[in-house]
Amino acid sequence: MTASHQPTLSSMTRRGFLYAAAAVAGGAALSACTGNDKPTDQTGGGSGSGAKGSATKPLPKPNAYQQAPSLDGKGLPPVAERLPENPYVIPHRWAKPGKYGGQLNMNVVSTQGAAKANSDKEFFYGHSIVRYLNDGQDIGPGLAESWEANDDATEWTFHFRKGLKWSDGEPWTTGDIMWWWEKFVLPGKMSQIPPDDTRSGKGTIAKLSAPDDLTLTMTFDAPAPMTADKLAAWANGANGDNGPIWMMPSHYLKQFHPDYGKNVPDDWDSVGGIMTTKCDWHRNPDCPTMTGYRCKSFNSNKGVVLERNPYYWAVMPNGDQVPYIDEIQVSVISDPESGKLQVQQGSIDYCQGSFNQIGLTDVAGIRDSTAKAGTEIVLWDSGSGTGSIFFFNYDYIDPTLRKLFREPKFRQAVSYAFDRDSVRKGVYFNTGDKTTGTLSPKAKEFQINDEGKKVYTDWRDSYVQHDPDKAKQILDELGLKDTDGDGFRELPGGKPLKLRLDYSADQSAEHTAKDNQLIADLKAVGLRMDKNPIPPQSFGDQWATGKLMTHTNWEVGDGHPLIYAGWVVPVQVDHWAPLQGRWYSLLGTPELKKELDVDPYKRHPPRVEPEADSPVAKLQDFYNQARVEPDELKRAELIWEIFKIHTTEGPFFMGCVANYPQVMVIKKDLRNVPRKENLALGGFVNPWIHPTPAVYDPECYYWENPDDHTA
Repeated sequence: MTASHQPTLSSMTRRGFLYAAAAVAGGAALSACTGNDKPTDQTGGGSGSGAKGSATKPLPKPNAYQQAPSLDGKGLPPVAERLPENPYVIPHRWAKPGKYGGQLNMNVVSTQGAAKANSDKEFFYGHSIVRYLNDGQDIGPGLAESWEANDDATEWTFHFRKGLKWSDGEPWTTGDIMWWWEKFVLPGKMSQIPPDDTRSGKGTIAKLSAPDDLTLTMTFDAPAPMTADKLAAWANGANGDNGPIWMMPSHYLKQFHPDYGKNVPDDWDSVGGIMTTKCDWHRNPDCPTMTGYRCKSFNSNKGVVLERNPYYWAVMPNGDQVPYIDEIQVSVISDPESGKLQVQQGSIDYCQGSFNQIGLTDVAGIRDSTAKAGTEIVLWDSGSGTGSIFFFNYDYIDPTLRKLFREPKFRQAVSYAFDRDSVRKGVYFNTGDKTTGTLSPKAKEFQINDEGKKVYTDWRDSYVQHDPDKAKQILDELGLKDTDGDGFRELPGGKPLKLRLDYSADQSAEHTAKDNQLIADLKAVGLRMDKNPIPPQSFGDQWATGKLMTHTNWEVGDGHPLIYAGWVVPVQVDHWAPLQGRWYSLLGTPELKKELDVDPYKRHPPRVEPEADSPVAKLQDFYNQARVEPDELKRAELIWEIFKIHTTEGPFFMGCVANYPQVMVIKKDLRNVPRKENLALGGFVNPWIHPTPAVYDPECYYWENPDDHTA
């Protein structure tokens, strides 16, 4: 899965133009959602920002509600009183009424304990204002059951469901958003920053207000046409680990805040650490949540046990309150091989390969164990634009090598040297399409018309050919020659050219196999590259300060660059131009103007201003124009210009195989897990911003025989 964590955004085709207004009628989402039947176009019209689209046809509100038998006799109010007036009705055609009970066992690979394991957080959409539907083609209601924008998309108003409750039964209100915004985001407490969802096309922060308990208004100083898309992205609510928090249970957390709690010190160095733990529903059983499951117990070394939230605000069309499964147990493992063994032994019920470092190379071994383990293999489309990725640090601290890495011809020579056919065969089993490396082929801008399709294929094919002779010719022209006869090229002037493959020491076998091929291919054209494992805890800091030369253990699964721009436009520190990305992220802040007389690599934080007319400056300029463009086609044309720079002056990142299958392993009697043919685009697993499986509402998963799956 795309790290953009990263913690990877995806936006794909939208059948309806929901950016400006989507007055989604109460209680449900698309009746045509996520099915292999031809869907009815019910997302509404509108050809420009602010156009009022027709209402999405909702699923009917059930006449009666049913609850899990395990909740009987617990002293809870009747289920109808625990639900909002208009609950979210699970809209997927493939989802059928299920059975209550049982436990779901999962594992997740993490070298930093359960607190840093993000996979189960990717399960839950409960804190999201709106949701992606139909593999991201559409946006439907979440906590908000309707919303609209003015004509120029500078003001957005969201109307929330009446009667929403936190998992402890206390009312949820827009005050819980405003408390997070006013007490943490605006004053910068607990490392909270304004999410991109709250920034206008100019990058300035919106004004948030809550006229009443069920209404939230976002007012921008410039058009913000992508607001609904941005709000649908990520899973949200997991203490910022996979998207913004967006809301906090103020009724519970006030006791730990200096402004409200008794005997709480006014010292945020101390209070911030306490609050970070207390506000994390994932590891604090006392913290209320809006997700379908709440924390029952947490152990950083062992994992987390989640139990049903009796106040979860979603139901099936027949009135069953979900979730169906009583508990989810997520065990943390540090060794991927031991995790695979658990899957083969049948002790794991649900395994999404992207979280468990299980890939296509593992399919044969797992298939041999399915009969004994009682499992089956399900393949969803990954949506990846790259497969395993590699890129140089465009802002590397050494000036000589930095100049080389910024030379397009050098990067193109490396790409021509790379034998992607071997990687496609050996790592991806001849699935997917060879690629230079792009955003997801399912991205909206590639699908909008024939010109968009051509932009994609031009980028995909630009430097994909395996041509060692051409690579050697380019390297010779750059003055990179073997002057001492040792078989490796030197820099002009005779200084050794030693490339270093920096990678996180916990990377998966998929990336390692690709790396080995890359190193061998570069050796064949006279480039020396040595492996350099980096402790995962320090990798990010070293990358952001320009100390690392290369990056190799991610992939690009994202689509719309106006939602997640980092891969194609340096706007943050995680990607190929980290110091110039840091500069952009500080625009409009006092910090940007500090230490301008200091070496850029010694500033706090290190940052570099893009040079005029450089590729980075051009990319950021087109990005800035596109962010405020309300017309959809004009906006796409500006984004195409970004992609064309990657085609002509790239590659800035190098992939190998696009849209290979993603492996799922599930128990055979686990129901309501969709198959590829059920899904609108065959699945879209890899981007973090299209949170999978949250988009498929795993709260509706159930056991055919629940008694066979008790703790």
